[in-house]
Amino acid sequence: MKPVLKMSVLAATILLAVGCQDEKAAETKPAEPAKVEQVAAEAAPATFASEDEKAAYAIGASLAQYLSANLEQQKELGLNLEREHVLAGVSDVFADKSRLTQEETQQALQDLDKRVSEIVEAKAKAKAEAEKTQKAGEEYRAEFEKKDGVTKTESGLLFHVDTQGEGEKPAATDTVKVHYKGMLTDGTEFDSSYKRNQPATFPLNQVIPGWTEGVQLMPVGSKFTFVIPPELAYGSQANPTIPANSTLVFEVELLDIVKPEQPAAPAETAEAPAQ
Repeated sequence: MKPVLKMSVLAATILLAVGCQDEKAAETKPAEPAKVEQVAAEAAPATFASEDEKAAYAIGASLAQYLSANLEQQKELGLNLEREHVLAGVSDVFADKSRLTQEETQQALQDLDKRVSEIVEAKAKAKAEAEKTQKAGEEYRAEFEKKDGVTKTESGLLFHVDTQGEGEKPAATDTVKVHYKGMLTDGTEFDSSYKRNQPATFPLNQVIPGWTEGVQLMPVGSKFTFVIPPELAYGSQANPTIPANSTLVFEVELLDIVKPEQPAAPAETAEAPAQ
């Protein structure tokens, strides 16, 4: 059986991605004729003994450009296809000393196709989930904003004053002592200092932006409910308890502003507020 060149799912997937990126770039980026002319001028004139030699060289150049473009994209899929191994495979086959049989080569490509398919499927699923979460958050914020007593700041942070305290308000550089409960928009609780029966103490400028902004609005002794859009929380990052693009809901009690002269309790790990 004659050997055949098999394009894996990886090649097809990345080629499509490269093609889409090239089309987008062509739409948005103006041509640079001066730069093209300069590159052409600097390139050495090609000389070939025959048209066949020129055609053979062009096949190699085209293959190299194709492989190079694919390998540049491999990190986005989490694969580690190193260029030297690709070149070694090409070189070994041309030298008739391949380290893999034809059957082993096909099996390796099939295994690669399977891995790539799983990665692409997982990425597509994660993207769909993130979009679903984003939409649910937008709908939740729109409804929450309609409630009596809800204020929306310029950044998009929403809050409701549940209990108005009469103490001083903290600055971003202050360390605060709080009790809080963090929830997703469906009511799922992902963190609570109440359940730990221990207030959390942390510098206000070392937490997510929604907390840094919101807690500064609270006089000591207050309890606020905050609804924080993803861009003021964790954005597209996801963790086991908070999906990507999540709008977060926090009930926060500001117990105290820890002054420098006061011995502060060891900072407690607070998953939701931390940056």
